[in-house]
Amino acid sequence: MDQICQSSLPRLPWMEPALARLPGVQPLDWADWLETDDAFAGQMALRDRLLVERRPAVYAMTPQGEGAASALLALILDHLGPGYAPAGDRVTRPDGVTVDLGADAPLVTAARLVQEDLCLMQPGPSGEHVLSGAVLCFPASWTLAEKIGRPLTGIHGPVRVYDAQMAARVQRLFDAIRPDRPLWRQNALVYADPALHQPRPEAAPRRDTRAQGRYVRSEKQCLLRVPSSDAVAFTIHTYVVPLAAIPAEALAAMPHGETVT
Repeated sequence: MDQICQSSLPRLPWMEPALARLPGVQPLDWADWLETDDAFAGQMALRDRLLVERRPAVYAMTPQGEGAASALLALILDHLGPGYAPAGDRVTRPDGVTVDLGADAPLVTAARLVQEDLCLMQPGPSGEHVLSGAVLCFPASWTLAEKIGRPLTGIHGPVRVYDAQMAARVQRLFDAIRPDRPLWRQNALVYADPALHQPRPEAAPRRDTRAQGRYVRSEKQCLLRVPSSDAVAFTIHTYVVPLAAIPAEALAAMPHGETVT
């Protein structure tokens, strides 16, 4: 895969106490939801290619999620920022690519408009939210096929810090999200490989190879209630930045967590 990096991180989550404490969720201003940064053209070209060449690996939808997908597309169209040019049933992106709004599945169309990966979470039979649909072109060491249709606890099974107490807190958070109160958080890990598309099966070994790390991979994760549905949208804006672009003081303060190869 191509190396597509931003020139800098807009924020350093481990340096901000409110973001560094798990789960680190903060109120989101709608104007800050969808970002267009200096990697937009490269990331969108890669997403377009993956949706053609590896569609089953990056797009999944359950019958439960179909209505919410259409509602999320409408919400995204209402929040497109400067640089977009709507014209009838088409929208031209900031990189000059025109997207036909009726040519593909609603969630795929939405994902071809914005830099974020898009996931839909809806209450399952037990009340716990399950992954009902997603366009996940830039997975950070997980695989969409293993997660679709699974509840939050199953999705986070390999995450060491996701214990029963954390699971209960996250489920309460999903239950309480209001249409007018979106939320966000941001993480960061050191990666040896800058590739955006990095699926990894749950059974694959995780190795602590921090010394080999050359990039910071950070996700701005937003949670918002999808209008006229029971769904919560989980959107992921991915940054990949060379370690050399991080200020030395901030780099020294970065927690010594797992490095991903």
